[in-house]
Amino acid sequence: MPQLREAQGPATVIRREDYTPPAYWVDTVELIFDLDPAKTRVLNRMRLRRNPDVPAQALRLDGDDLNLARVLVNGQGCSFKMDGSTLVLESLPEGHEPFELEIFTTCAPEKNTQLMGLYVSQGTFFTQCEAEGFRRITYFLDRPDVMASYTVTLRADKARYPVLLSNGNLVESGDLPGPGNEGRHFAKWVDPHKKPCYLFALVAGNLVAREQRVRARSGQEHLLQVYVRQGDMDKTEHAMNSLIHSVIWDEARFGLPLDLERFMIVATSDFNMGAMENKGLNIFNTKYVLANSATATDTDFANIESVVGHEYFHNWTGNRVTCRDWFQLSLKEGLTVFRDQEFSMDLCATPSARAVKRIEDVRVLRTAQFPEDAGPMAHPVRPDSYVEINNFYTVTVYEKGAEVVRMQQTLVGREGFRRGMDLYFQRHDGQAVTCDDFAQAIADANPDSDLARLLPQFKRWYSQAGTPRVHASGHYDAATQRYTLTLSQSCEATPGQAEKQPFVIPVAVGLLDAQGQDLALQLVGETVPAGTTRLLVLTEPQHSYTFEGVATEPVPSVLRGFSAPVLLDMAQSDAHLLHLLAHDSDPFNRWEAGQRLALRRALAAIRAEGPAPTAPLDNAFLDAMRSVLRHPALDAAFKELVLTLPAESYIAEQLDVVDPQRIHAVRETMRQQLANALFDDWVWAWEQHKDNGAYRPEPVSTGRRALAGLALGMLCLAARDSGDTVWPGKTYQRVKDADNMTDRFNALSALVVSGHALARDALARFHTLFKNEALVLDKWFALQAGAPDRGGNVLPAVRQLLAHPDFHLKNPNRARSVIFSYCNANPAAFHREDAAGYVFWSDRVLEIDTFNPQVASRLARALDRWKKLAEPYRSAAREAIARVAAKPDLSNDVREVVTRSLAD
Repeated sequence: MPQLREAQGPATVIRREDYTPPAYWVDTVELIFDLDPAKTRVLNRMRLRRNPDVPAQALRLDGDDLNLARVLVNGQGCSFKMDGSTLVLESLPEGHEPFELEIFTTCAPEKNTQLMGLYVSQGTFFTQCEAEGFRRITYFLDRPDVMASYTVTLRADKARYPVLLSNGNLVESGDLPGPGNEGRHFAKWVDPHKKPCYLFALVAGNLVAREQRVRARSGQEHLLQVYVRQGDMDKTEHAMNSLIHSVIWDEARFGLPLDLERFMIVATSDFNMGAMENKGLNIFNTKYVLANSATATDTDFANIESVVGHEYFHNWTGNRVTCRDWFQLSLKEGLTVFRDQEFSMDLCATPSARAVKRIEDVRVLRTAQFPEDAGPMAHPVRPDSYVEINNFYTVTVYEKGAEVVRMQQTLVGREGFRRGMDLYFQRHDGQAVTCDDFAQAIADANPDSDLARLLPQFKRWYSQAGTPRVHASGHYDAATQRYTLTLSQSCEATPGQAEKQPFVIPVAVGLLDAQGQDLALQLVGETVPAGTTRLLVLTEPQHSYTFEGVATEPVPSVLRGFSAPVLLDMAQSDAHLLHLLAHDSDPFNRWEAGQRLALRRALAAIRAEGPAPTAPLDNAFLDAMRSVLRHPALDAAFKELVLTLPAESYIAEQLDVVDPQRIHAVRETMRQQLANALFDDWVWAWEQHKDNGAYRPEPVSTGRRALAGLALGMLCLAARDSGDTVWPGKTYQRVKDADNMTDRFNALSALVVSGHALARDALARFHTLFKNEALVLDKWFALQAGAPDRGGNVLPAVRQLLAHPDFHLKNPNRARSVIFSYCNANPAAFHREDAAGYVFWSDRVLEIDTFNPQVASRLARALDRWKKLAEPYRSAAREAIARVAAKPDLSNDVREVVTRSLAD
């Protein structure tokens, strides 16, 4: 696979169709590090051999920002040349016998602000090698299909770096002998499994560890360790418990055991990503490790469980079997997101809690991935080309990729999917393979399934971009007691793909009678009914399905459980939606009915002529929301989801022309009306759910806190309208005396979002309490940057936050907490008529790009959907993007984003 770019050279488009196997294989790698922040020495000894399936050619090794000191072949000096940043060796031994290559380089970790390769964070060495960071450590064939065995020796000052970690198993450690090594020590690690270089990792620093031993089903004992900085040990219990649960679950659900003597997690606050699955040595953003009830919210606890699970599950789906090339990224990421979703759902104690998790996952997909599918960066789950691979760590590859895997499980069943996974590892353990290989294994293990029959067509989910649209319509024939459901599919053109072929779309369907009961479903031609939910597999542009024995006209429940990642169009009356909201046995469609009712009213108000209506919600909708809130059988977590209005970004995606200010005004009016009309009900909800005893991050109490927090926010909104001071006072008291961060932060948010005068004092008190807790301060910054805009006040506040002593632009978490919260998550404040938000965005993109292109490129995507904006926003947004694009020394990361954004 060609090198991505040359130093300071032009961008190169990498295409999937151009893939060729490597000209050389690397069998073993021995790395010796002399760690020093200013000048780290890296000795790289490799054993290579020519690939007999590739014509003889020079060996081209990727490098970036390295100082080359020595190159030896079989112990002898050799000739080489530099082609940009690529090391080229032509005079290598003939034939296919292995040969030894030794490369000695130095690098400067303390100057590495990109946080890719080897870098220093707060006095500790870390690495990040995915996707192409290993070339910043040593010259190498930096591609995922080159898998080798690694032996790593770390040498460093013992006092400054008492902990020395790398992949695999620790085989030797101790003090370094000899003159010049006083006060220095070493550790030698051997990874028994072949891996690509992107999974290499090392950590060296002054860290402490929580340890736990677990015993596998085989009887083998493993050591689990969570490493953090001094003072953070009290925040590691949940991460350790999540890791233990992950180990147990993966072996029970998929028969996949831990394959190393130990498994380590290390937390750092300077990290571009959430976490990284390096073999046996996972490096995590502190955000996804550190938590206790005083500093972390329920959402934080849930995210830690999910991310710890995700990275551990990569041990098999990503590490033992990895990607042939980076176009296959979803092979590991989509599959592993699916696995972490299943893990979290399996840990839920009740069907309702499972449903809440599913709704939360779909909400992310529809608010983040669907817009990506409709924008300039649209790409298939398996992309066809890229300039900078870091730009394709996207919700399409991850979340939509997970939905593609989920559909495979839906088509073959849970047991069939397990058979397919078993076959996948039987065939490909220790290999670098493709998305096609995975799908083929699932199909081959289930030869009688719809997936096996439709596999070539199903794989269009990997190759076609865009979100399919399914149109559903129903017809009831009272005379024959038959109900016919007609489904049709289409998919809009996306960049580079004008024509789309039909997908395989599994559509789960149910029918409800007038009393809200599920009907037994019998398709014409069947002899007996078969269940109350049927999976209809749509493969044609249009198909009709007729159910018989339907005594009265039913209310259809279509796409139950969100059985496919599609947009569903179905003309259903308010009466039908209210019926589903009240009775549907499928929790997802019950929630969806409420969302569609709210969305229908929001769009009507947005599209109305003149000023936004002051009361967009009718009594039928308000009564339905009251019924949900008071329903004795529904879980609190589900109620909170139903009573939360669709996000402004989701509403915007339903419109051809977007006026962010109009959307914000309408949604705020709806929230205010909901707060006022249900005031007594919110009081009831608060009183019933505010107390939960000792803090536990489990679904029931988590749901109760979520509903109590929503109620408190609504009561503060109602108080703003009425001038009442009681509820803001109670809320401020909650900020002061809550015994957990979830309740405390919910109260703080209620004051800030409602714009009450007490918010200023509450924010100051909160900062005083948590000024030494970096992750808590991130929440404090983000809350202010994401606050509702009142008269243009948010942007000046954001500028003040950038000047705050606790703001540090080069820390990705802190940059995201302020800049991303404003530009990506606060549409009304960002899209200003005076274009000041866009100027701010362009300034920050250009500034961050000078030291961290990955973070800058993610920020650059805040204006992906600029072409949908109404004027004057549209022209001003384009001007801001063009200003960024005009910078001559822009990184490939950012240039790819803005160039695609500006393309017609």
